[in-house]
Amino acid sequence: MIVCGAGGRMGREVLRLVEEENELVLAAAVDREGGEGMYQRLSDFAGPADVLVDFSYHGAIGEIMGYCEARGIPAVIATTGHTPEELERVAQGAERIPIFHSANMSVGVALLTRLVRQAAAIFRGCDVEIVEKHHNRKLDAPSGTALLLADAVKSEREGAVYVHGRQGIHKRTPMEIGIHSLRMGNIVGEHEVIFSTDTQTITLKHEAHDRALFAEGAVAAATFLMGKPKGLYRMEHLLEEQE
Repeated sequence: MIVCGAGGRMGREVLRLVEEENELVLAAAVDREGGEGMYQRLSDFAGPADVLVDFSYHGAIGEIMGYCEARGIPAVIATTGHTPEELERVAQGAERIPIFHSANMSVGVALLTRLVRQAAAIFRGCDVEIVEKHHNRKLDAPSGTALLLADAVKSEREGAVYVHGRQGIHKRTPMEIGIHSLRMGNIVGEHEVIFSTDTQTITLKHEAHDRALFAEGAVAAATFLMGKPKGLYRMEHLLEEQE
């Protein structure tokens, strides 16, 4: 396994899991800041590897895709904050190699997404609000997971529009999906989806207690991906295989 972003918080968690798992072997640790036993550039490693896990920076996706395509190495893209152009590059890569991409590597969030889609299908006329909370160092807002959940609602609600927070005076429209981002303290990650009608409210929520769960999900995705044909895989596919 190649780990990109190995010097970061999530990368270090992946390295720890690889060290603890007898079935996993670290091929290379890569981080642009360098570090003991780490490559600063992905291209510097030419040894064998079965899969790559990326927890680096969204802007590195072009380099990672080119490297994995050239060598035929499956890739788990666990980094968030990608631009539409970068996401298109991931989709292009999936035409040549197996790629696992998710805005959130938690199996619990994958289950939440499924439940949100089911609730949206049943309560079609209700108001939907999404509230996400993260630590004060997170760069992107709203979170990729919040958008993932919003997309799950939108898949059951044609014509839905996203409203990011609210300011000023305007009446809420039936097709709005409200998305609200809170940044404070050291919150690992909380996502709450609220469905409300005039007579009842249903709240679906996931709370991450430790960032290690995202590393665990990425490692599970890497194991899932090995041996798969080319294509784009998501947490829903991993969830289905575990059922």
